[in-house]
Amino acid sequence: MTAVGERVEQADVYAPQAGYLRAQALLRQGDFENGWREYEWRLKVPGTAGGIPPDDWPRWDGRPMPHGRVLIFCDQGRGDIIQFARYIRWAADRCPDLAVCCPGEMWPILRQFPRVRVLVEQWYQAGDCAAYVPICSLPFLAGTRLDTIPAPIPYLRAHPVFVDHWRARLDRLLPRGYVRVGLVWAGNPHHFNDRNRSMAAAHLRPLMDLRNIAFVGLQLGDARAQFGGLFGRAPLVNVGTEIRGFGDTMALLDALDLLIAVDTSVVHLAGAMGRPAWAMLPHFADWRWLEGRHTSPWYPTLRLFRQDAPDDWAGVVERIAAELAA
Repeated sequence: MTAVGERVEQADVYAPQAGYLRAQALLRQGDFENGWREYEWRLKVPGTAGGIPPDDWPRWDGRPMPHGRVLIFCDQGRGDIIQFARYIRWAADRCPDLAVCCPGEMWPILRQFPRVRVLVEQWYQAGDCAAYVPICSLPFLAGTRLDTIPAPIPYLRAHPVFVDHWRARLDRLLPRGYVRVGLVWAGNPHHFNDRNRSMAAAHLRPLMDLRNIAFVGLQLGDARAQFGGLFGRAPLVNVGTEIRGFGDTMALLDALDLLIAVDTSVVHLAGAMGRPAWAMLPHFADWRWLEGRHTSPWYPTLRLFRQDAPDDWAGVVERIAAELAA
């Protein structure tokens, strides 16, 4: 027989997970009013908000705080940080002394918000803070609905010196007069849903025989080794080994005509920069892409190409090839 105490302990474990899943279902349906509230359950799910400040720190509730520093803690992945960085201006209007805690690789992005006074990698490096707020809680505090998403696109820009470098580099590598299309076929392999959202590079081979298009591989990590399996009549170069951070990635997006990528941080980066991008999505896509839509209210320059059935990357690439050929 299971003891009462054990049943309570199990309920304590499963309630946050159930709430987190319910939040994603609501948000996917566009029910932001209820979805954001339920989305706060993520902070109780083990492993979803590592390194968060201790419980005895006050949580900022969104009301004006003219005195005292507020720490924005980046509690989710790189794509979430890019997507919700748009709310930094909203927070700064209410709290003029802002610090942001995030991985150092994100600093080239967050330095573009001059009202952020301090950037740190660990919460305890932020000094004396009056309160903190997870960055993914800002849409909830702002009362964001589907029709009130703040979208001052672009809110991220590439550094001109980096752009000049990459334009010149691509001019040396590629023939003139071709449409330049960047490719990313895999995300972080440690992501919980990476098996569904990433593909093998071989799925992209039908694109390689298109005329007047040159492809640029932006893939990072171990999946970059699959680049050698892509071949065809189209000019093709791999610059993934030369990308040293988001500064290079942003400049490359500025130097390209189009990005085609799976659901990973580079898609968010292109959207935040107002660059044209086509996102290849699994059949059951992440909540932020909503249901059944081919455009995104978060990023007006994105087009969404969804699988018609699970694992149907061939159908996605076939539609993309037809669009490129046209």
